[in-house]
Amino acid sequence: MSTLYPQNNRSRMVTDLSGYWDFRFPGDEKWQPVAVPASYNDQSPDPRFRNHAGITEYRRRITVPVAWKGMRVCLRFDAVAHSARILLDGKEIATHRGGFLPFEVELNGVMEPGETAELTVETDNRISHHTLPIGTEGQTAFFGSDNPGIPSVEAGKRFQQERGINRPAFDFFNYTGIQRPVRLVAMPRDYIRDITLVPSLNGEVRYHVETEGTAETVRVEILDADGVPAASSDGHEGVLQIRQPCLWEPWPGTPYLYTARITYGEDLYEQPFGIREIRVDGTRFLINGRPFRFHGPCKHEDSPFHGRGADPCLNVTDINLYHWLNANCFRTSHYPYAEEMYQLCDREGIVIVDETPAVGMWADEHYGWDLGGYHLQVLKEMIDRDRNHPCVVMWSLGNEPDTDTLPDKAYEYWHPLYEAAHRLDPQNRPVTVVGCQNRYERDKVIRSMDVVLINRYYGWYNLSGDLEAAKYAFRQELDWWEKQKKPVILSEYGADTVAGLHGAVAEMFTEEYQVAFYEAMSECLDERDFVIGEMPWNFADFDTCQGPMRVGGNRKGLFTRERRPKMAAHWFRQRWKDFSEDK
Repeated sequence: MSTLYPQNNRSRMVTDLSGYWDFRFPGDEKWQPVAVPASYNDQSPDPRFRNHAGITEYRRRITVPVAWKGMRVCLRFDAVAHSARILLDGKEIATHRGGFLPFEVELNGVMEPGETAELTVETDNRISHHTLPIGTEGQTAFFGSDNPGIPSVEAGKRFQQERGINRPAFDFFNYTGIQRPVRLVAMPRDYIRDITLVPSLNGEVRYHVETEGTAETVRVEILDADGVPAASSDGHEGVLQIRQPCLWEPWPGTPYLYTARITYGEDLYEQPFGIREIRVDGTRFLINGRPFRFHGPCKHEDSPFHGRGADPCLNVTDINLYHWLNANCFRTSHYPYAEEMYQLCDREGIVIVDETPAVGMWADEHYGWDLGGYHLQVLKEMIDRDRNHPCVVMWSLGNEPDTDTLPDKAYEYWHPLYEAAHRLDPQNRPVTVVGCQNRYERDKVIRSMDVVLINRYYGWYNLSGDLEAAKYAFRQELDWWEKQKKPVILSEYGADTVAGLHGAVAEMFTEEYQVAFYEAMSECLDERDFVIGEMPWNFADFDTCQGPMRVGGNRKGLFTRERRPKMAAHWFRQRWKDFSEDK
């Protein structure tokens, strides 16, 4: 499989299959229209669209153009949640597990140029203790005890399991379907399969090109931002030297991009990249040798109508709002995002912490799941896909696992993944896993990472409404982290806020309380030199499954789900403006 993003150029051709597809649930005779790419969940008032757990079917007819005769032809799926079975004219040709990373299906020998066939995609959104992200396997709620032990409640749970109720072990909606683009892709039979670029500040660029076929020569040429050649070399691997290199700098600097133009036989591929270096030095995070402070809200791929579906317009809108906020980063909470967002952040200088979909690993049977091999596969696929993006500065192995109940077993699970991330990444970026609010003094995993990322909700989920007590407790914990001599990022903190709800007194759920909460937490953060970042939760309100703690989703956004700013957005805009001016 090629990990390269599809490209139209003189040797490669792409047909986008976006549009209206046929769709149905198991047992339905009638097909109905559904939009691709998009989550299917909000495209109909039929409650099955919202709540279905299991297999669905998509179909459409596809044709391989006659002009593609003699070429390698494949179907490229950017993401199908959470697993997929691909059929042509009713015959299975591929399967894939994992809902946030791409996969290819080669059509040579299956379809000939000029032929038309019926493409069917079966999707399965069921989640469990054996998937990433994790499901609760019949439990009824993400939050709350659900009154365990009461006979009638336990009977109700068993009834749910019999009906196939499938609930997430995570606090965001389990959007599903063909959520990112599907394309027909053609390239020469002798083709470029993969490209690895490792730049250095002195202008050296180590490269490695993987190919398939019998062509003899690989040519690599570096073009500057104006398309002017800056260096060139022959061979599958080597070192190029760019004189007087321009560096990729995070916003508000200049995110300068070069292009590596690779030719192999008749094939051509152009890979954008930036020259920048990442390093952790004591309690400092260095980009290009200078201390970098992370400040920007976490986000979700989430919007009305599309759900988690790819939306270039939304991406541009969100990144422009990041610029408006004077923000410089986000974490891909809690899964790898669509590739188009990384491409945009490369251009715009927004720094990304790239995260696997290992979320919800706090459920029962701690580390009893057979996930280590699959988790490693997902980590490898994410690094393979994203390793050439200059905007990606750190790998996150997962979000909020239980690392303190059985600390030795947790370390045995996570440390091999930490080592694998360093081994798999040619640029050797820092590695982390995001810690939940736990007994941090027992944990062995979070403190072993290159950078400590912790999610804390003092003043919200605990010490609720008492910000003086929240500050006191948070300072107690920060005293402990200071002794660990690691850089620390507060990677989640926030307060649910109903837009337009105001009060003369700053009480929970009002916009005034959200601002007061952030003022209190910032007071604590600003006292500590080893704190290198803040990532409020969340950029915008987002959808969740229904529950007694969620009114129309999670309301912790600085913006509403429709991207209207709350008071806290204006507050952070000024705070982060001061940070940017101090740079």
